[in-house]
Amino acid sequence: MRQAGRYLPEYRELRARALSFLEFCYSPQLAVEATLQPIRRFGFDAAILFSDILVVPDALGQKVAFESGEGPRLDPVADAQALARLGDEPNWNRLSPVFETLDRLKPALPRDVALIGFCGAPFTVASYMVAGRGTPDQGPARLLAYREPKLFAALIDRLVEASAEYLARQIAAGAEAVQIFDSWAGVLPPPEFARWCVTPIAALVAKLRAKAPHAPVIVFPRGAGTQLTQFAGLPEVAAIGLDTATDPRAAAVALPDRVALQGNLDPLALVAGGAALDEAIARVLSGFDGRAHIFNLGHGVLPQTPVAHVEQLMKRVRA
Repeated sequence: MRQAGRYLPEYRELRARALSFLEFCYSPQLAVEATLQPIRRFGFDAAILFSDILVVPDALGQKVAFESGEGPRLDPVADAQALARLGDEPNWNRLSPVFETLDRLKPALPRDVALIGFCGAPFTVASYMVAGRGTPDQGPARLLAYREPKLFAALIDRLVEASAEYLARQIAAGAEAVQIFDSWAGVLPPPEFARWCVTPIAALVAKLRAKAPHAPVIVFPRGAGTQLTQFAGLPEVAAIGLDTATDPRAAAVALPDRVALQGNLDPLALVAGGAALDEAIARVLSGFDGRAHIFNLGHGVLPQTPVAHVEQLMKRVRA
């Protein structure tokens, strides 16, 4: 999950140097520094590229902006005419700062710290592209998928192609592993989950494997719940990220031993700190006992998280 962010005072100072969040993402100097800050503070085992999932629609030609305190705003892609205005593939020159960031990060990181790239999953990215913003249940995208499935499928297919190439270029620039975030997968009923979450991710990973056969791929289908079993048959996926609500032992049963599990500490437990955090850490560690596990949160670090609580977490996990 994103390591840098508003909980770090040094990040807030750095963010103030950019006029906009997109400018921040597209500035290699700033993005490198944002990626390195949590590594310097906490000594994590891996660094996660500082960027955003919406750079892909931005590079496809959709207008993307971030309003302070309100999140992303995009010109909605809600009909065939809007889809036709997008590029057939991303403007790779637009994304070149991301690859430069990765290229700069590799020599700047300690040798024992892995570098992870990422992208948004097709459904999650499409849900923002259709609605023009985040919504409580991404209803506009789901409604479009019901009413005009061919149009929605065309958008998903374009994102599969773009995202596979985007991740391949991240790997070529220095990423040692990549993660695919389907942050809104949990709003989909089972048939739609298979159609719009699992199938596009499977296609994306297959295309990536053809270009970069060795880099591990992590998939995070937030809210998947009992639908996790649908990922059991994807041999190219090395690890599955688990959200806060997922029971570790149920996930271990649902997914084969060859798949590592990632997660699933409650970010609010990290905010609480103290004995509550210690107990939550112990539950996570015991829940994944005997299974390949990447200790992580069940979602991103919350802005109000005290730095001391992250230090407490690191001390307990590495004890």
